[in-house]
Amino acid sequence: MVPELPPLPALTRAEGELVDLLGRINPARADHTYGALRAAQALVGRATALRDALTTMHLRGESEVHADTLARALRVLDGERRSGRVIVPGERAG
Repeated sequence: MVPELPPLPALTRAEGELVDLLGRINPARADHTYGALRAAQALVGRATALRDALTTMHLRGESEVHADTLARALRVLDGERRSGRVIVPGERAG
């Protein structure tokens, strides 16, 4: 049984969702235009969530993004696989 993880900070959650959507609209990985269109439409909302999370941090007086902590959190969220979907895939053997 997998232990339940604590709730994610808003910034980490918003970043994870944003990377997922970027991966879905990556034309080098898309199979159909409709799925990419739906992801692009949702991307606006996720970018807004990311902006709102950063605004909240700024208003609380937080002036730094702790990249190491954020990177660890994204790895827990399977960030390596997610970010791999955003890059252009290598050439296929064949």
